[in-house]
Amino acid sequence: MEKIINTDLIDLNLKAETKEEAIKTLIKRVDKCGRLNDINEYLKVVLEREKLSTTGIGFGIAIPHGKSDAVKIPTLAFGRCEDGIEWQSLDGKVVKIIFLIAVPEEAASNQHLRILAALSRRMMNEEFRKKLLEIVDEKELMNLLDDILAEIAA
Repeated sequence: MEKIINTDLIDLNLKAETKEEAIKTLIKRVDKCGRLNDINEYLKVVLEREKLSTTGIGFGIAIPHGKSDAVKIPTLAFGRCEDGIEWQSLDGKVVKIIFLIAVPEEAASNQHLRILAALSRRMMNEEFRKKLLEIVDEKELMNLLDDILAEIAA
C-alpha cells in the first residue's frame, strides 16, 4: 500500500498569492503523482468545501480537504508559504502551513476524519508548528510526520 504522503507531495517553497492558488498548486502535485482520476473535479470539491467554512484553523495553518470519486487513493500533500496567504482563518492570521487532504468517496468518511483529527491534534503543539516552519528538506518533514502517519494507519 502506498504511503499517504511522500516527498513528491511536499512543497517547502510554495509560491501562491491566494488560497485558491495554493490549493491549485498542491492539487497539481497530487495529480502529478497519479493519485487523482479528475483534477478539475477534485479542485471543484475542495473549493466548494472551502466556501462552506474556512479551513484556516489558526496558528498559521490551513487544512483544505475534499472527499471525491476524483481521488484514487488517500493522500496528504504539504505546502509551506514563507510570506503567508490570507485565508480568512479563524484567528485572522495569514497561513504559512497547508496540509491538503484528498480521499476517495468510498474511503469511509472515518479515514478522512482520522487524518483531520490526527493533524489537528498535532497542530495544537507549538513546538511541532515551529518545526514545520523550520524544516529544510522533504525527508526531515517525512520523519516529523511519521507518528501522525502511524496513527492514521492504525
